[in-house]
Amino acid sequence: MKNKYAIFIVGPTGVGKTAMAVRVAEALGTEIISADSRQVYKELKIGTAVPGKEYLSRVRHHLLQHRSIQDDYNASMFEAEALQVLEKLFKDHDAVVITGGSGLYIQALIAGIDDVPGADPDIRGELLRRMEVEGLESLRFELKKLDPAAWASIDLKNPKRILKALEISLTTGRPYSSFLTRKSKHRDFSVLRIGLNVDRAVLYARIDRRVEDMMAAGLLDEVRGCLAFRGLNALNTVGYKELFDYLDGRISLDGAIHLIKRNSRRYARRQLTWFNQDDKIAWFRPDQFDDIMDHIRQHVRK
Repeated sequence: MKNKYAIFIVGPTGVGKTAMAVRVAEALGTEIISADSRQVYKELKIGTAVPGKEYLSRVRHHLLQHRSIQDDYNASMFEAEALQVLEKLFKDHDAVVITGGSGLYIQALIAGIDDVPGADPDIRGELLRRMEVEGLESLRFELKKLDPAAWASIDLKNPKRILKALEISLTTGRPYSSFLTRKSKHRDFSVLRIGLNVDRAVLYARIDRRVEDMMAAGLLDEVRGCLAFRGLNALNTVGYKELFDYLDGRISLDGAIHLIKRNSRRYARRQLTWFNQDDKIAWFRPDQFDDIMDHIRQHVRK
């Protein structure tokens, strides 16, 4: 299938990936696979910026809101599902558009991801309890003892990364780092990477405006409906955590909205840091549709 192309449209949150992906898919007469780690959940719509009815009616989307927040889901599962969808779509299309801001999901589909085993839910629960009582530093110290290689390589300010490394190490009895071979898997299709970005001030203004639009669309009610499930990993995300704190009475609503904007901007910076490590991404502005299509046509056979 080397004459088949997976066209990835990536970039930070709020930059306009969905709109561009729809226009590109329409121009190519193809379909879209979502590579967003939160848009997979059917209970989360407003806070994850799931494409609206207009976009969904114009182009068929896959791997969108097909899981429950109570389901386990990760990059390995996404890789397997996305490859199955691609195989089906390539029977009728020479190119398929994949879009999203979840760098690990995109990496998994392009180059594969290590087969890391699942963790024991009881171990995860105990680690979460310890983190709340003892703080993150205690878990950092244990990780350093159990897996010095992981301790030296992962972001020690990211609780999710530390928890995952400890979960796997304690569940399997093997260091988490031993599962990370980082060997690229062979793909039968070609890959084309397109990145979208704008000036930082413009991006931040877009993010702020989108948060305000989400609140106007009913994000608070959506979060309130998920309150009973707040401990799930699916809800450990920007827009939900802050409003949980508001519903707990810890901060004001204005304070929560301010934090959502701030944390969304920080997330956008982390996304750009991730994608900027890939020198195969061709970068464009969201208003350069014609240039993007010229770039695609130079690589994809008609």
